Amino acid sequence: MTDKHTEETSSMVADKAKQQTANSQPAVKKESFLANLLMNIVIPTLILTKLSTDEYLGATWGLIVALAFPIGYGLRDFAINKKLNVFSALGVVSVLLTGGLSLLKLPPEYFAIKEAAIPGILGVITLVSIKTRYPLVKVFIYNDKVLKIQKVNEALAHYNTQKQFDRTLINASLLIAGSFFLSSILNYVLAKLILVSPAGTAEFNAELGKMTALSYPVIALPMMIIMMGTLFYVFRSIRLLTHLTLEEVINDGSAN
Repeated sequence: MTDKHTEETSSMVADKAKQQTANSQPAVKKESFLANLLMNIVIPTLILTKLSTDEYLGATWGLIVALAFPIGYGLRDFAINKKLNVFSALGVVSVLLTGGLSLLKLPPEYFAIKEAAIPGILGVITLVSIKTRYPLVKVFIYNDKVLKIQKVNEALAHYNTQKQFDRTLINASLLIAGSFFLSSILNYVLAKLILVSPAGTAEFNAELGKMTALSYPVIALPMMIIMMGTLFYVFRSIRLLTHLTLEEVINDGSAN
């Protein structure tokens, strides 16, 4: 009877300790796709297209309020995660440049150049990173958040296929850089076609909102297709060079 009571007490203590440990661990903050879409696309577009006329916010305040949402969302993300996301930072810089160019009432040509410059810079950085110890392909695809890197590396060493896989990562980097350069071209063409009114006017704000709304289907979709193709290319190479299945290398949170 005493032993049974002791076992029950020990079990209760262990369960309580587990519960306290679970409660003490910080919850992982996952980015909401819906919030991202609303704050960066939907709300700014509505403000620029519907509230930038003189009867509402006016051209200048309409632009300022619209830009406040993606900037605020980006700063909030930085405050929560306590680390700088290079691509989010570039997004905030792009938004600030858009606001600055608009308030300075510069010709639309400057906006087209700015829209092309950001992804173009990312493409160049991706190419340059191939020659460094930290190629950007490892940020996008080949990292321990997506794959069981240690397990893959051990299999590559076992089958002596590390050099072939290094070539795979170089090819993947070229594909990713190509997606950025494609985005740069599409950004420039889209800006040239849509932004025709003088900056600082309600008409220009409406055109800016239209361009923002079209950027996802026109620009993000082709980039997403290329990125997915690159992902499958890397996975296929891993399967052929390591003889491991996709289920064995995908990082699902279990031990390697």
